[in-house]
Amino acid sequence: MRGFIISRLAAMVAILIALTGVMFVLQRISPLDPVHAQLGSSASQAAIAARRHELGLDQPVPVQFWHYLTAAAHGDFGTSYRTRRPVSTDLLHFVPATLELALCALVIALVLAALLAFATTLRWPGAGVLRAVLFAGASVPMFLLGILGLIVFYQRLGWVPANGRSSISGAPTGPTGLLTVDGLLAGRFDVVSDAFSHLILPATVIALGPAVAIGRVLRSSLLTDIDSDYARTAKAKGLSPARILLRHVLRNCVGAALSMTGLQVGLMFSGVLVVEQVFGWPGIGQYVAQSIPVADFPAIAGVTLLLGAVYVVINTVVDLLQAAADPRLVTA
Repeated sequence: MRGFIISRLAAMVAILIALTGVMFVLQRISPLDPVHAQLGSSASQAAIAARRHELGLDQPVPVQFWHYLTAAAHGDFGTSYRTRRPVSTDLLHFVPATLELALCALVIALVLAALLAFATTLRWPGAGVLRAVLFAGASVPMFLLGILGLIVFYQRLGWVPANGRSSISGAPTGPTGLLTVDGLLAGRFDVVSDAFSHLILPATVIALGPAVAIGRVLRSSLLTDIDSDYARTAKAKGLSPARILLRHVLRNCVGAALSMTGLQVGLMFSGVLVVEQVFGWPGIGQYVAQSIPVADFPAIAGVTLLLGAVYVVINTVVDLLQAAADPRLVTA
């Protein structure tokens, strides 16, 4: 197990270094000069030369890459051309909103996936309707599904707000930046309720696709293992199908579902960037959307490296969880 963990961690580090190298190369071949972008076209040659020396752009390329890599490892992604602030400072402002939305979407996706898998495997009443609704929702593009959700649940029914994170002015700002958590810590249940009302629709839009993908994989594994010898033995002992699935079959089937969950998390973050535009969510999707038209490469690179790191770390954690659930994978 120790060797397995070390190999997965080493692979994670190698992938992150490769991703950082790609962003460094893209920045090098970009036609936009970072010095002119920061100082403006009217800067003197002396100021340009001084700034290039300060940024280390007059050093050999391998040295520049090493500085870029070590800075990124410490969370320093440079200075945004648009906001004139460190990209890390901007990300600290925008990331909590995106993180809260993504976590809520992940919870909804896992719940819906479990419902889909268990309902169709055990043939619960209404399982066909649930499957049809989830498949229909997952087949619609996220931006279109978000617009349809706003038309139905905001404009027609008035059940949810149209955009933003909160309708309450003076909402508490706590250590996490997550309105639901900070509201609970401050005892402001009105803030928590309002935050959930803003979260539920965009999070569900993001969650439908991953829920179907994870649920289908889990259902396939459950259907395969429920006819195995140990499952038939448990059935002969008088256990109900639900108890057999939960106590005996689920652990053997969770590995494939975990793998699919890791893959879907990366797609989920890309979906978050789209859905944030539809619902006016003040997260990194808005930050990137404002940075692309002005070619703010440090901001774009910072978001790319952050999302790439999150994706790689999550998939590494999934690999380790799979090994913990099924130790046979360690020797495979």
